[in-house]
Amino acid sequence: MLKKLFFLIPLALLIYSCNVEKKEYTVAFYNVENLFDTINDPIKWDDDFTPEGKLKFTTERYSKKLENLSSVLSAIDTLNLPSIIGLCEIENRTVLEDLISQKSLKTGNYAIAHTESPDKRGIDCALLYKKSDFQYLNHEVINIQFPWEPNYKTRDILNVTGIMGTDTLHIFVNHWPSRRGGQEKSEKNRVFVAKQLKEAVNKIQSKNEHAKIVIMGDFNDEPNNVSVTQTLLASNNKESQKASDLYNLMYDLQANGHGSYSYRGNWNMLDNLIVSRELINSSNGLSTTYDAGKIFTKQWFCYESKNGEYLPSRTYAGPKYFGGYSDHFPVYFKLKN
Repeated sequence: MLKKLFFLIPLALLIYSCNVEKKEYTVAFYNVENLFDTINDPIKWDDDFTPEGKLKFTTERYSKKLENLSSVLSAIDTLNLPSIIGLCEIENRTVLEDLISQKSLKTGNYAIAHTESPDKRGIDCALLYKKSDFQYLNHEVINIQFPWEPNYKTRDILNVTGIMGTDTLHIFVNHWPSRRGGQEKSEKNRVFVAKQLKEAVNKIQSKNEHAKIVIMGDFNDEPNNVSVTQTLLASNNKESQKASDLYNLMYDLQANGHGSYSYRGNWNMLDNLIVSRELINSSNGLSTTYDAGKIFTKQWFCYESKNGEYLPSRTYAGPKYFGGYSDHFPVYFKLKN
C-alpha cells in the first residue's frame, strides 16, 4: 500500500503540472489624442482645453473622452483587461486617476507610473499596470536635451521596471518628436531620441544580456525608418543571434500595408512595439512570438471615410469637435509565462 502511495504522488504532480495553463498577459499601447482635464494650468499650454478655450473643452466633453478611451482599452482584452497599458498624450496624473476609475477599467485595480515631463504642450507618457500581474519596483525618466536646440522641450522617455510572472521586465514608454516641418528636417530629432533610448537599453543589457525588455510608443517614425532600424537596431530579422539586437513586432504589419494612424489617405505605423531577443520564444519565463504584434481596431470606434475606409474616430480635428476616441488605433501583443 505504501509503495503504491509513493508511486501515485509523483504521478499526480506530473498530471497537475501538465494541466496548469500558462498565464497570459496583454500588453498594450495607446496614443489617446490629448487627454487633458478642463482646468487651466498656468505653466502649460493647455488654454485650448478649457471650457472658455478655443476647443470649448467642457466637463461633459472630458467625461465622454474618458468613457470612450476606457471602452476601447477594456475591449482589447475582454476576459482579463490588459495587464500593462502604455499611454501618451496625457496631461497629468489626475487624468490617469480619472481614467482608471471608469466603470469598464475599475475592476483591473490599476496603479500608475508617471512623471511630469517638460514638454511645452504639457503632455506626458505614462504606464498603467494591474497590481495583480505586475509588481512595480521603480521608474525613472530619460530627459531629452537637443544640443542644437537647448530650449526645445519634448517628452521624457518613461522607464518602468517590475516583476511579471517569474521575470524582471523593463518597459520603456515613448513619444518621440513630431514630423512637423517635414520628415527630412525633423528626422534628426528622432534619431537623437533613439540614440538615448539605445544607450539606456545597452546599459541594462551590459548588466544582464538576457534582460527582458519591452519598448512601446508613438515614435512618429515607422519601423523601417533610420531612427528605428539603424539607431535603435530594431528590425524584423528573425535570423539574428545577437542579444543586443531588438525585434519590432509591428514591422511586418507595416510592410504589408497596415498602420495605426492615417494621414491624408495613407496608413502609417507610428505606434511601435519592440522587444529584446530574450523575449522571443524564450523557453523559460516570459515569452512572445515574432507575429505577436497586433493593431486593435473595431468598427464601433471608427468612422467611414468617403471611399468606404474605416479610420480612427478622433475627438477633434483642428477646432472641430467630433466626440470620438483618438486619432490613433491602439497596438498590443501577448506575453506568456
